Formats: sequence, structure tokens, C-alpha cells
Amino acid sequence: MKVLKFGGTSVGSAQRIKEVAELVINGQKKIVVLSAMSGTTNSLVEIANYLYKKNHEGAKEVINKLEHKYYQEVEALYSEETYKKKGHALIKTHFEYLKSFTKDLFTVFEEKTILAQGELISTAMFHYYLQERKQKSDILPALDYMRIDKNNEPDAEYIKLNIKKVLAAKPDVDIYITQGFICRNAFGEVDNLQRGGSDYSASLIGAAIKAEEIQIWTDIDGMHNNDPRYVEKTQSISDLSFDEAAELAYFGAKILHPTSVLPAKLGNIPVRLLNTLEPHAHGTLISSQQQKKRITAVAAKDDITAIKIKSGRMLLAYGFLRKVFEIFESYKTPIDMITTSEVGVSVTIDNNRHLDEIVDDLKKYGTVEVDRDQIIICVVGDLIAENNGYANKIFDAMQDIPIRMISYGGSNYNVSILINAADKKAALNALSEKLF
Repeated sequence: MKVLKFGGTSVGSAQRIKEVAELVINGQKKIVVLSAMSGTTNSLVEIANYLYKKNHEGAKEVINKLEHKYYQEVEALYSEETYKKKGHALIKTHFEYLKSFTKDLFTVFEEKTILAQGELISTAMFHYYLQERKQKSDILPALDYMRIDKNNEPDAEYIKLNIKKVLAAKPDVDIYITQGFICRNAFGEVDNLQRGGSDYSASLIGAAIKAEEIQIWTDIDGMHNNDPRYVEKTQSISDLSFDEAAELAYFGAKILHPTSVLPAKLGNIPVRLLNTLEPHAHGTLISSQQQKKRITAVAAKDDITAIKIKSGRMLLAYGFLRKVFEIFESYKTPIDMITTSEVGVSVTIDNNRHLDEIVDDLKKYGTVEVDRDQIIICVVGDLIAENNGYANKIFDAMQDIPIRMISYGGSNYNVSILINAADKKAALNALSEKLF
């Protein structure tokens, strides 16, 4: 059985939902993971923000606008009056539920429930459409099997056990439809896998059922060897290893959520990135196979802050790095890059929420400098030390770009370079011209 995930743009309108149906109706058993219709989650976040501020009128205005959009999509999606009525009833139920929050106390628990409504609506609408097309489909409720533990990490054993139970209860179904993104937490409350979590849902499901293949359908023809928003004539990558894909996803490739690679890698389940607008294109196949002796792709991660700690006490002092890392750990702030010298250490972070507190604590151990508006350029490929000449190509391409930091050797697949955000376009184009 295959797992097929379709993002918000793929189900962003009645017409797009019909196109997705054509892709999944082929007589083969499959699990279809759907995101909310594009724009819905943003609107739900806006509604929640108004409710936090007790601005009930503002919340109602956004709710009414979103409700009107859904009624229009229902009219466009279904042909038979029976299914139009079912669609209207579905929308009415969910939006009356949303409106009920304008009358009661609103907390983070209610916010998680509000954010779940987009996926619940999109999967039900798709199920009704397949029913209208006389297909053997049914809903596989994510809240019945998808769970995170007390550390907000997926509970793999729980997911594996319970999804098998839910599937076994519906043996005659060809197309199982389930929600991406949403789950329950360790206390049984409605929660989610964070933004972009539908890719993660698909990978977790694929690993739990030992799927033949996980397919991530978007509106792009696979992962490209550079960012097409900044570089002309980029090319789709035919094949990637799990490690290369993980590096690219983490360091800026928007087509794939960073967390989604690991469950598939652990289960050795191929992941294919496909384009709903060009369904017969090869896309990008991610597997355990590593293409040797090549530079595969370049990606860029924005909104990076560099922090340099200089201290004479660091010289030959054991325990210094531990103290530095413990400060970042105490504020739950991950580090992307790190370089060290005899008298200092430089790190980068992509979350500035606790930057001021972190800097204050670091000043206990030395002088601290902060550089904002940085980006990390990530060059990915088979970059083991024995492959001579690749580093020279990379830095030759960057000869006119001021470099703030370099990280090489942390893995065999990645060279990371920190530069000013203003040099992003020039750097990406220079690397593309030199490497590809």
C-alpha cells in the first residue's frame, strides 16, 4: 500500500480537489493524507489571535468570510443535490463550532482544536466527492491513531498499533482518507505536529504500515538543485539519499518538511516528491541509495543570527563549551552551526525569541558579539574528504562573497557557509554557475 500526501495548494479549490481525485482513483489500495485547503490554517490562526485578545467581532468577521468561501467550494465541487446538502451540513457544523468559541473562555487547548478544523473539513469534503464518484473510500480519523508523547515527539509504537486497528476495522475500503498535521497529545487532547506537519504525518503513517512508497504531492516538479525564486534554469533532482534530503529540507528547501525524512529513513521506505500539475513527471525519489562523487544541490536558510563568544579563559579550559551549550539548552534554542578557535566560539541560531537572555547569560564567560540578518548557504552532495576538489569549487564560486563562518566535516553530505542576507542572490547564482 502507498501513502499519498497532498498539500494545501493541491486541495485549494473545488477544481484542484477534482484533479487530486483523478490521481488517486486507480483501483489500488492507498492512504491519502490531506492538508487543509490553502489559506485555511492562516485564517484559523487569525481567528485564534482575535479570540485571545477577546475581540469577538474580529473573530466573527474572519469566520464568516472563511465560511462563505467554503460554501462556494461546496457548490462547485458536487454535482448531485444529495452531496451538496451533505457538504452544506458539514460546513454548517464546523463553523457553528468555531462561532461557539466567541462566547466562552479561550485558552491554548481551544486554539489547538480550532487549528484542527481545516484538515477535518478538507478530508470530509474529499470523502464525499469520492462517494459521489462511487468509490470505496472512508475516513481514517487521525485523532484515533496519531499521538505525540510528553516530549511532543511522535509515539511510534502507539501510532503503529492503533492505525493497524483502524485499518482492520475497514477492510473493504480502497481509498483511506486521513488528516495530516493533527494528532492527540499524551493527555488525549487535540494537538498538532506543528506547521508543515502533514509531510510528517505521511512519513509516520508510511513507517507504521511499512508502506511500499510515500508520495508527497505539491505544485513543484520535485526538489530542485537551487532555489528557483532566485536562480534561473534550476533543474529537478532525479534521485536523492535520505541524508541529502534531510540536509536540504532543514536548510531551506521548502518542498519538504525537515522532520518528514527521519521516519521514512528508519523504515527504509522510499519517498517520492511529485507535481500535481505534471503527474506523469518522475519528480524526485528519496531513498537509501547515495549517488557518488557529485554535488547535488544548494539551499539557503534565512533569518539566521550569529553569536560570537570570545574568552581568554577558554584557552585549554575543559568544560567551557558545555557551559555555553547549557545556556542555549536552558532556553530551548537549537544551534545550527558552530566553529571554534583557541579563544572563542561562534554559533548560529534561527530563533531569536530568547536572544537577549542568552546574550546576558553568555556574558558571564566572555565578550559577546551578535550579527543579525545572516543566512546559511548549504551545499549538499557526496562530500567525503576523499573526493578531492569539491571544496575548492565551492569556495572559488564564493570568492567575491564575504564569508562569516564555515562548517565542514560535521557530515559527509554538507558544507554550510554563513553570509550576509544581502548577498544571498549573488551567492546562490555564483554557486549554481560554478557547480552545475
